Amino acid sequence: MTVIRVDGAAGRLRCGAIGMPCTIGRSGVCPADDKREGDGCTPLGQWPVRGVLLRQGKVSPGGLRLPWRWIREGDGWSDDPADPAYNRPVHLPRRFSAETLLRDDDAYDVIVVLGHNDAPPVPGRGSAIFFHLSEGRPTAGCVAVERADMLRLLPMLMPGDVMEIM
Repeated sequence: MTVIRVDGAAGRLRCGAIGMPCTIGRSGVCPADDKREGDGCTPLGQWPVRGVLLRQGKVSPGGLRLPWRWIREGDGWSDDPADPAYNRPVHLPRRFSAETLLRDDDAYDVIVVLGHNDAPPVPGRGSAIFFHLSEGRPTAGCVAVERADMLRLLPMLMPGDVMEIM
């Protein structure tokens, strides 16, 4: 099992011998039990790496050992605590609030889905905590790295790996 370690205070990610800068949530880190929807906090803890979503035409899946699929038109992720599908992938449009996965920027060209608040999801305790590409600014609660760093890490990851946010 590989542990991807994120030092939130230092803004550094380490995976084996590889280290790189990373960005976290605009509100810093917080204990997972204190995480709330929309608070901008990155939850402390160890989160299983569930799989990868890729934007077709932007990234090649070559060499991936994790389960993956292409992001499609209408793909979203529920962020509405009133939604029975809270913190789950959903199809858009939807009567509940949901984040679109086909964004105008490149941040979601690669989405590594982390197992935060998903077994089972607790409404309001945070949704869509991903490991994705950097936008050049703090995230809404995710962990992000530059494209070249992500592409270097992806082939190293496999089922059973975890991200530890400290």
